[in-house]
Amino acid sequence: MKDKSTRDYIVEAADQLFYRQGYQHTSFTDIADAVKISRGNFYHHFKTKDDILAAVIDYRQQGTQAMLAQWTAASETPQARIHAFICMLTANRTQIMLSGCPVGTLCAELAKLGHPAQDQANALFSLFRGWLREQFHALGRQADADDLAMHALMRSQGIATLAHAFKDELFVEREVTQFFDWLARCLAEPPDKATP
Repeated sequence: MKDKSTRDYIVEAADQLFYRQGYQHTSFTDIADAVKISRGNFYHHFKTKDDILAAVIDYRQQGTQAMLAQWTAASETPQARIHAFICMLTANRTQIMLSGCPVGTLCAELAKLGHPAQDQANALFSLFRGWLREQFHALGRQADADDLAMHALMRSQGIATLAHAFKDELFVEREVTQFFDWLARCLAEPPDKATP
């Protein structure tokens, strides 16, 4: 495993700052201070804030791909893999209540700004969508696998958004239980029947 470079530390710091305080409200100085480097050294690695944003999105894509691969390898059944996706909400509930979903908040902010990187950020959701679609497809839900994947994403984003708004841990636990119940109903239905 290679040692982290200064660039790696900059991207990791920017990732956390964009998550906690937003892309628009994070400055070069904020990131340089977090990494404890001079502005000159910072500019050696990144010329613009959009360059940093592109690197952060790429960093998140790599992290998401690694997480999905880990869930796939660690679980023998598609149902268990979807459970891992749902459990992400409870595992990360403290951060979610503080700052929301890292993917959802970034996509929403870039959409409001009309930022050209919006499509690249939305690709993070597409990674989850494609992976969930594969799991539902493997469960015999070929006809509505994509609809179910989008519903799972919608449900997770709704929980994250309201957990962030209300800071209510019991709400998260309750909704995650209902998320599992929804999945169980999906599995109990005939394969060709869509679940709203």
